[in-house]
Amino acid sequence: MQETNSGGAAALVPHGPLSVSDRLAKKALRHFKERLIELLLLGAAFVSVLTTVGIIWVLVSESVNFFGTVSIWSFLTDTMWTPLFAEPRYGILPLLAGTLTTSAVALIVAIPLGTTIAIYLSEFARPTVRELVKPFLELLGGIPTIVYGYFALMVVIPMLQLLMPELSGFNMLGAGIVMGIAIIPYVSSLAEDAMRAVPMSMREGSYAMGATRLQTAFRVVFPAALSGILSAYILGISRAVGETMIVAVAAGMQPNFTVNPLEPAQTISAYIVQVALGDLPHGSIGYQSIFAAGLSLMLMTLALNLVGHVVRRRYREAY
Repeated sequence: MQETNSGGAAALVPHGPLSVSDRLAKKALRHFKERLIELLLLGAAFVSVLTTVGIIWVLVSESVNFFGTVSIWSFLTDTMWTPLFAEPRYGILPLLAGTLTTSAVALIVAIPLGTTIAIYLSEFARPTVRELVKPFLELLGGIPTIVYGYFALMVVIPMLQLLMPELSGFNMLGAGIVMGIAIIPYVSSLAEDAMRAVPMSMREGSYAMGATRLQTAFRVVFPAALSGILSAYILGISRAVGETMIVAVAAGMQPNFTVNPLEPAQTISAYIVQVALGDLPHGSIGYQSIFAAGLSLMLMTLALNLVGHVVRRRYREAY
């Protein structure tokens, strides 16, 4: 309906007191589409849950069969891991020692370098420099780990042998150093995101008190972003514990019970790769041992994730 006001201008009068445009009106088709999208998103979430449940079920069920033959006490305390011998022994300690040693070497490399890079990119780098460096870090994180493994074997270990001629051609030191290089992008990227999330007002307040950029970075920004930085460290640890191909190529496949990084060793994930290649017949007790080893690795990762969750809740700052 249309009527003219005193000025001669035409004004539109609504057809009814509660009329709503067709665009805003609730339509059955639009409601159906929204519900369909919600169901698709819910299904995507359930896929991850069901995948996790399936992995746990396979590991636990096969591990139960394994521990029906090998005692849990022997598995946890024996210092020999020889599933391919005539008289096999299944002590997880040699594999656990190799996993923890290579992870420790990797973290000694990754945490200081990754934190330094994150502080520089967040507090000191110009935007053009940041835009140039970030893609290279992401590229470093996208290199296949098998390439890192051969880089450790053909470049890093020979360089270490120049400093230590008695060093073995396969050792945990070279593998751990290259593992640390591979982990740096994860630590630096997450730590930088955490520091850039700190409000600029905190930095400005520090500058107003006469602090330098370096003092502000270490005494204001770093403590304020500690929760996110520690989460980056936890992710780096989990990444190091689960690393496979670098240690399989460069650390050797010898399950020695040692924490000396100058010696060769075998990690849990490297042993799983070895058995998966067909060294043991399917269904044998030796083949089932990879599920017990995998369950041990999953429990280690779960413990790290729980620690990370507690740390985030303990040091989280709300702005």
